[in-house]
Amino acid sequence: MKWICGFANAYGGTIFIGKNDTGNVVDLKDAKKLLEEIPNKVRDTLGILVDVNLHQTDQGKFIEILVEQYPYPVNYKGQYHYRSGSTKQELKGAALNKFLLQKKGKRWDGVPVPNVSTKDLKQETFDFFRKRAFRSQRIDEESLADSNEHLIENLQLKEGNYLKRASILLFHPNPEKFITGAYIKIGFFERDSDLRFQDEIHGNLFEQIEKTTELLFTKYIKALISYEGLNRVETYEYPKEAIREALLNAVAHKDYSGGAPIQISVYKDKFMIWNEGQLPENWTIETLLDKHSSKPFNPDIANALFRSGYIESWGRGISKMTEQCFNFGLPAPLFFFKSSGFWVEFRKDIYNHNQLKDLGLNERQIKAVLFVKDNGKINNSDYQAINDVSKATATRDLTELVEKFKVLDRSGEVGAGTTYVLIGS
Repeated sequence: MKWICGFANAYGGTIFIGKNDTGNVVDLKDAKKLLEEIPNKVRDTLGILVDVNLHQTDQGKFIEILVEQYPYPVNYKGQYHYRSGSTKQELKGAALNKFLLQKKGKRWDGVPVPNVSTKDLKQETFDFFRKRAFRSQRIDEESLADSNEHLIENLQLKEGNYLKRASILLFHPNPEKFITGAYIKIGFFERDSDLRFQDEIHGNLFEQIEKTTELLFTKYIKALISYEGLNRVETYEYPKEAIREALLNAVAHKDYSGGAPIQISVYKDKFMIWNEGQLPENWTIETLLDKHSSKPFNPDIANALFRSGYIESWGRGISKMTEQCFNFGLPAPLFFFKSSGFWVEFRKDIYNHNQLKDLGLNERQIKAVLFVKDNGKINNSDYQAINDVSKATATRDLTELVEKFKVLDRSGEVGAGTTYVLIGS
């Protein structure tokens, strides 16, 4: 009964009785009795219908139970079971709440919250939203001139007389009063175990986005200063728009029911953002990297961010980040799952004179690496020509260079694939 319940709550499936784990029939002595009892017990206990078929083979009898996916939650004696892959689990706590909401066609950010009214929300945030929405031209001016109450209704952030969770996160002065972990942590690390300094950003989501962006580009991410005439020009280590896009994705797609803050880890050679959550059903990282539709984890939050001009609704965030990194001379960002959440990782371009010198390369070897960067490969003759050295010196230098990058690659001080580039060339 529990397994049938789990199949009905997931994607349906087939259960065999009378076969072993290798799929061979082992016969079933009470097949006819089960053929009558199973459908009735499933109907009376689970409240659903299943097809039960008896099959006769030379090796004996076996029963096939065909279970359909049900659009509403099915329980066995008050327990909700769910089949995932080859395992079955009983859903409890946050997982059960999420499952029940999904079956009802609701999302976590659309759940109404009692004892909060529009008057409890922050006027300054409404004013900020109106300015951005006016510039983005994604809400008509007449709607923007309406009261806060009407604006919340136009954004579909209210259900009946109750505000939704999304409205609390977006406009309340202290959303953590209602939602644990609704903030952002930033830390600067020399290495994973060596945290040098950190900050926490609180407030509603609009405030978190603005404060986090400002803090990252004034304290955590370095800028090279140059001048074009009398104009001061700041060139950051990472493209600002790509970092901002990654931050917006984390805010829009975070699973806020998990209680963990968004975490940003800054290193001297990489930048990482983590948010609790998962991809849409049946999606993989490959799906994410290909052209895809927009399927926000928190549609009400995403809609408000779209109306304010922060994000698009075409699923182009990943391709935009990748394109911006390429234009900036950086490798494409990495995307992966780890620690029950989603990571985005940006890597610096280590192929510049100062950083290569810090890695312990001599001037000839630095020229070689920069030559590879521009031309894709280098051979012994190239090395002799650009450095005006003998073949023996070129061989020694190149061998030492490859060995040095092998060590640096294993230690994580250079980006993955650096050793391959040098050896392959």
